[in-house]
Order: sequence, then C-alpha cells, then structure tokens
Amino acid sequence: MIMSDGFAALADGYDGFILDLWGVIHDGVQPYPGAINCLQRLRDAGKRCVLLSNAPRRSAVAEVMLRQMGIGADLYTGLLTSGEAAHLALLSRADPWFAALGDRAFHLGPQRDRNVLDGVDLTVVDSPAEASFVMNTGPDDHRGHTDVDAFEDVLADCARHGLPMVCANPDLEVIRGGVRVICAGALALRYEQMGGAVRSLGKPDPAIYEPVLAMLGTARPATLAVGDSLRTDIAGAAAAKIASCWVLGGIHGEALGNDAGLAAAEAAAAGLAPVAMVPAFTW
Repeated sequence: MIMSDGFAALADGYDGFILDLWGVIHDGVQPYPGAINCLQRLRDAGKRCVLLSNAPRRSAVAEVMLRQMGIGADLYTGLLTSGEAAHLALLSRADPWFAALGDRAFHLGPQRDRNVLDGVDLTVVDSPAEASFVMNTGPDDHRGHTDVDAFEDVLADCARHGLPMVCANPDLEVIRGGVRVICAGALALRYEQMGGAVRSLGKPDPAIYEPVLAMLGTARPATLAVGDSLRTDIAGAAAAKIASCWVLGGIHGEALGNDAGLAAAEAAAAGLAPVAMVPAFTW
C-alpha cells in the first residue's frame, strides 16, 4: 500500500476509474478543492471514469445536482446511483425477493427522493398499515439528522406490520457541509435489529460493480475504485475483486487525519488492503 500526495502518481497505472461522490468529489454541498481539476486531468489523459454513488435517488437526478455544483457530464463517462439500482430492481422484479414485495410502498424518506419509485407499477401509501413493503431512502440530509432515535416509532410500526424493507443507500452516515448526518443504512441496521427483513442496493454489494464495469469498458486489472469509506467503497471493491484507493479526508477524516500508519492499521484490522491512499481527490 502506498501513500501518495495526489492522484497524478496513480493515473498512469489504470485505464478506468470508479469514483465515489460524497466524501471524494463533493461534500453534498460543494466540490472539494481540486476535485474538478482532477476529473479534468483524468479526462484529458484519456481515462474513463464512472461515478458510483450510494445516493438514494435516480442517476438522472444526481446528474442534475452535480451540474449545479459545476461538475459537468463531460468530466465523466457514466454515473450509477444505488437509488437507480433500487429503481431498476423494483421495475424488473427479476429477483424473487423483489417479485414478492407486492405493489403498495410506504416511503421512508423525503419527497425529493421519491423519484426512485417513478414509473414503477405500484401505489405509494401513507402508512405502514396500508403497505406491502417499505422503501427506505433515508432521512432528509438537508435537515441534518444525527440520531436514529427520531425514527424509532416509524421503524417499529413497519416491523409490527412485518414489512420487508428496500434500502436505497447502504451508507450509515455522510459528511454534509462539514456536518455528520445519518443515512438510510443506519435506519436499515436498526430495522434489522428489530427483526425486519432488509435488502440493500449499492456498495459494498459486489453486484453493483458489474454494470459499472460495463459502462467503463475496462478490464478489472486495469480498473481502480476510489472512495472514502472503508465499510462500503473499499470493502465493495475488494468483494468485486477490483483494486482500490482510499481517500482519507472523507468520512474517516476526523479519526484518521492524514496518518498513513493509522489508516493502514485500520484497513488491516478490517481485512482490507487498498493499493493506495491519498489525503484527498486532488491531482
């Protein structure tokens, strides 16, 4: 494992890059310093980049949000969100687990993330008592929820009615504008503790990497996955047998600083071995 000051030292070794969004390219409010320049440098070097995000919304919606931050579609090859994966799973019902969900969804999340259900043949209901499953897109990150306790009653109501849960974002938390807020994954974890059945779409599930590799058109050995979360980005890449680069300044930044020795120990304790570490996604 090498510690590099920037991405320039890594770029020549790979043809394709799988890039996380939150914690790597932006913080939910604005791009990190140097991130757009790094994307431009990779593009100008002829590298292919697909953005893979555990965002609980459709890819097209995420693309609009990126554009509003000044991150244009010319800077990347493709984009896939966990929300898009959840939408497609509900649309196709090819998986028997999804086929058995029924057609009455209780949405646990803000209205702006309800797009994951758009175009799916189902009815969105107002209460768990009316539903056949719960669609969990997580707390409204704009409100800065920091504790699962606020959702205890609604989760208990869903569990009482035996609703299976689709989790559209496996992340437990993110840093939004410098504030640590909980995500859908934290609600899903609590729901499992209550005895609820959960199916999560997105990293670290290796299945999410297959369509990304198809978008990239690069072989696994020539592909590098870049992310800030040991639990999702680095573990997901390992499960998909793809080399990874750990960005230390994201979700683990407060705990690790830029201490390469401490980071290496944390990765080893988790049974993970990223090929490189960088303080931030800069050139």
